[in-house]
Amino acid sequence: MLINERTKIAQLLKHHPDALETIITIAPDFKKLRNPILRKLMAGRTTIAMASKIGGCKPEDFFKALAPLGFEVDTVRTVSEDTPENKPMPAYLKSLAANQLVHFDVRAMLASGEDPLKSIQQKVNALNPGQALLIVNNFEPVPLIKLLERQGYSAYVRFVDSETIETYFYKENATSETTMQVDEVADSDDWDEVLSKYDGRLVEIDVRHLEMPMPMMTILGELDVLPEDKALFVNHKKIPVFLLTELKDRGFEYRIKDVQEGEVYLLIFKDK
Repeated sequence: MLINERTKIAQLLKHHPDALETIITIAPDFKKLRNPILRKLMAGRTTIAMASKIGGCKPEDFFKALAPLGFEVDTVRTVSEDTPENKPMPAYLKSLAANQLVHFDVRAMLASGEDPLKSIQQKVNALNPGQALLIVNNFEPVPLIKLLERQGYSAYVRFVDSETIETYFYKENATSETTMQVDEVADSDDWDEVLSKYDGRLVEIDVRHLEMPMPMMTILGELDVLPEDKALFVNHKKIPVFLLTELKDRGFEYRIKDVQEGEVYLLIFKDK
């Protein structure tokens, strides 16, 4: 099989039965792929280039590790030729005038470690009727898409190249200004009490070193296999607003302890 930076991880796993364990040897973060739920969520969307950023390695590390399994590097096809095929753009988006499209490139914010959520909120809240928001980044923002879909938005993703993915958010036939409400979350008053309740029954993970969207995907993957009598203790670098919305939909309870700048504890469980 010929591979390059745009080859999806799912294609590698499907092609050779030993590809999973081989990929896991490349970087510690890839051990999460052993979780079948997380693997299903990420492998189909993640390319070798994207996985390399997550694992702190290079695409060449993938090529070298996979070579003994018979994978060959495709030196002929270019990145632009191997960009995922885009679905046809909805007619509604095609009909928008230039002043109806609000552009917001968040790549610089993500590269600096800044969370763009509040800025995205402001952009969404400032949309006029009939306008659409275009978010530009370097990965498909699945958590953001889910969050805004709950607000009544449709999403269209366009893959431009390995560093440019455009996601359009819009409401057809919108007649009034739309708002995106995300509550500010404070420390839980009963943190110590709930934590003591799960003494000896904690599963602990640290996602501070992971790049978006891996923290959320990793946490959800752990929750899918979390025993009913245990709680998940997460060391995060921020309060994950996207995650909190998803937890509510999945029937999970949570508590938060804001320790210091860049360190937040979360306790996630299902209260009986």
